[in-house]
Amino acid sequence: MKKLALLISFSLFAIAGYAQTKSADSAVVLRKMFMDGDTFYVYSFDEFILKEFDNKADKEAYRRLVRNVKKVMPYAKLAAFRIQMLEDNLNQLTSRRAQKKYIKATEDAIMDEFKEQLKKLSSTQGKLLIKLIHRETGNTTFEILKKYRGSASTMFYGMWAKMYNADIDTKFDPIEDYQIEYIIKNAKLE
Repeated sequence: MKKLALLISFSLFAIAGYAQTKSADSAVVLRKMFMDGDTFYVYSFDEFILKEFDNKADKEAYRRLVRNVKKVMPYAKLAAFRIQMLEDNLNQLTSRRAQKKYIKATEDAIMDEFKEQLKKLSSTQGKLLIKLIHRETGNTTFEILKKYRGSASTMFYGMWAKMYNADIDTKFDPIEDYQIEYIIKNAKLE
């Protein structure tokens, strides 16, 4: 009986020692919980996706995607924040004229602040920004522009985006864009 207890103890120590050393492709975490004088080992499994890359080009494309998501995500978060702030302030204004004036002033302030930075984005990063804005706000860029700028401006911006092979009505699909979602969660960009 003592040998069996000793064997179980050594097995638990070995498992605990192995599980606490977290490797790059492992998501197992082991921790101890003390309850009524007893020690319980609690296993927690994080969600992870293991993907083998077929070739070097796929691996490089994924690395580029990681870099682009990390660069563009702060702009998408800021856009969502600014839109929410705009909505809150518009709800306080009573006249349509004051609302239009406020929208124009907000647009000018955003253009002054971010125009040069956004010009430096590549077309791939711009397309990614359109998707991430939909992810963060729940509205496509098309819907946002139509709400605040009107149909004519929206059509103009849509044609301008088409020149760069982009679509302002692009939606973020967590199933189709699982890599982007994984990168955001893994890099703690939320």
